[in-house]
Amino acid sequence: MDYLKESLRLHYEWKGKLETKARASANSKQDLSLAYTPGVAAPCLEIQKDINKSYELTRRWNTVAVVTDGTAVLGLGDIGPEAGMPVMEGKCLLFKSFADIDAIPLCIRSKDTDEIVNAVSLFAGSFGGINLEDIAAPRCFEIERKLKEKCDIPVFHDDQHGTAVVVLAAVLNALRCVGKKLEDCTVAMSGAGSAGSAIARLLHACGAGNIIISDKQGIICKGQELSPAFEELAEFTNKNRITGTLADAMKGADVFVGVSAGGIVSREMVASMAESAVVMAMANPTPEIMPDEALAAGAAVVGTGRSDYPNQINNVLAFPGIFRGALNVRASDINEEMKLAAAHAIADLVSQDSLRSDYILPEAFDERVGPAVAAAVAKAARDCGIARI
Repeated sequence: MDYLKESLRLHYEWKGKLETKARASANSKQDLSLAYTPGVAAPCLEIQKDINKSYELTRRWNTVAVVTDGTAVLGLGDIGPEAGMPVMEGKCLLFKSFADIDAIPLCIRSKDTDEIVNAVSLFAGSFGGINLEDIAAPRCFEIERKLKEKCDIPVFHDDQHGTAVVVLAAVLNALRCVGKKLEDCTVAMSGAGSAGSAIARLLHACGAGNIIISDKQGIICKGQELSPAFEELAEFTNKNRITGTLADAMKGADVFVGVSAGGIVSREMVASMAESAVVMAMANPTPEIMPDEALAAGAAVVGTGRSDYPNQINNVLAFPGIFRGALNVRASDINEEMKLAAAHAIADLVSQDSLRSDYILPEAFDERVGPAVAAAVAKAARDCGIARI
């Protein structure tokens, strides 16, 4: 099947992947009096007295805004907010299908950080959570940080944190498969953008032994002239302060994580890694190294971002359950503890008996995933005191 051609045909047919469905009746004068005026004044006044009642008397408790500025849409780049709408509708479809969460696409006609933050913070009272999507780095970091400061509901940039959660789950199980522990391992990374930075932070939070990140200019090392974002990464990475290229970073490494560009890793670079190496090459559509090449070079476990190879790193394993758990306990944030809990919940769904080099993650359609992640996230929120019910 030509997926591009068939998808375009279907989008003309669908005319949008979402629609509004009424939960109350409007079939009689009495229905209108109860769902609208004059009866609706009663819930309005209840919310006026206690704003938290908005979660009980409206659909806010189960509604997430999916927000983009259209600057980093899939692999298409800066195509604009309207052109990003089909992707945002698709994301909303996943929220509903995998976690029964109502999600609304909101595509903002601005690239100004403060304008975006102001717009989102002003309509945040209509939602139980905010999912930031396809916003280019480094602006996405500042937008998320400022929104977390201004909003009392979870703000989650899925390109960063959803990816990080699934990568951590994959790495933990890949290391289980080869008999290694994360705290004993060196992780070489290619890419220090939104996903790469979040992956590095979560790996560090989970106790990774050493993390060495390389970007286009080479290995990030403390003491270099770095951007503020890279300075933060340099504080907890590259313990031995090595310099050089990605090839230097990969020498002797136990794990490679790529979120950068296709075809930049050679067989020789994989062969230079430690014995029983793990390779997560996630550039799309062309990975940093193709799985068969990595395996031929000696890698023991290989994952990609593609659905046509084993061990796909797929964000749908994470974000629906994470938001479901956060909404269920009316969490004020999605923090590191909740992300770590989500990663462990995903990893734990692959039993020791079923774990193998080509099966380190549950399938995207495994019905156990969403509930397991939601339960783990809700518990973590309660344990760290940010659950409100």
